[in-house]
Amino acid sequence: MSAGEEISVVVVDDDPQVRAGLRLVLGTDRGIRVIGEASDGLEAEAVIARHRPDVVLMDIRMPRCDGLTATAREVATDSSRAIIVLTTFDADEDVVRALRAGARGFLLKDAPPAELVAAVRAAASGRSVLAPGVLDQVMRLAADHTRLPTAAEREALASLTPREREVAEAVARGASNAEISAQLFLSLPTVKTHVGRVLTKLGVESRTQAAALWARMGSVQ
Repeated sequence: MSAGEEISVVVVDDDPQVRAGLRLVLGTDRGIRVIGEASDGLEAEAVIARHRPDVVLMDIRMPRCDGLTATAREVATDSSRAIIVLTTFDADEDVVRALRAGARGFLLKDAPPAELVAAVRAAASGRSVLAPGVLDQVMRLAADHTRLPTAAEREALASLTPREREVAEAVARGASNAEISAQLFLSLPTVKTHVGRVLTKLGVESRTQAAALWARMGSVQ
């Protein structure tokens, strides 16, 4: 963007108080203007298409259509769309899925006002934005993905049944339980059971750790 050009923003969150708070914070910067709001991913699609903002602040957990799904759709429509994902949590799974969906950045909702304003300006100029704590997670996850699997990890992967391997591969792609259910024609409770068994057999605590192990195994196959 040109120096001095106003940055337009659309805020997407199912909580009207959060939207009001974000609008208030961004309103402290004369170079930023909130031009639209939406309460979920489906509404966001129409609002973004109508206003074509420079930056979108996107909540993750919303009814009807979550923020990660909405982000992936928007980026598929316009790869230059600058979307910053906002959440109250800094879970590994959220970070990875947000970046895979094409988000320009990832921030916690309790980020200081100055950090939020700086993030919007950075995203509008084409730079990536990560909360300080999130950057550490990304670096750790990157290192975990590139480490070669141990003999014990190979044995754990070999212990998976064919169906569990299908589920593990889907998890590694960042698919949610609902997406796995649709892809493999399984009920949601069955998918949850399979995911739980995969995590137990692999000796990991999260889907991200399972995905990292799967990626490491793929690097030597």
